[in-house]
Amino acid sequence: MFILEGKRCAGRLWGLLRGAGMIKSQLVARLVQRYPHLYHRDVERIVSTILDEITKALAAGHRVELRGFGAFSVKSRPARQGRNPRTGAAVSVEEKKAPFFRTGKELRERLNLAPASPPAASAPREPADTHAH
Repeated sequence: MFILEGKRCAGRLWGLLRGAGMIKSQLVARLVQRYPHLYHRDVERIVSTILDEITKALAAGHRVELRGFGAFSVKSRPARQGRNPRTGAAVSVEEKKAPFFRTGKELRERLNLAPASPPAASAPREPADTHAH
């Protein structure tokens, strides 16, 4: 949860991240636009610091949880025997570590909001009889 000027800003961050893809410079630009009292270089430093700290924690094997947003962790993939797709020859594939992100409940709920349905009629309607007797 981000705290800025004594206000909780997690909901605002969700709004920033909606739409097509976004790169770090666009995130910084949107934050500067939303919070004009902050300098661009300060916002850039804040965003970079947050991402660097998440990266350092993952590199050290730690899990990073941002309540309501999600959790970053590292998954290990064991060494295995693979195949070269061109030649079909057996190839040994080394153990790998890959970043993994699991969405938080609040983010998942926001992503899956159903569009508002029209209000239900006060009395149930009889089905129309379309067949001639």
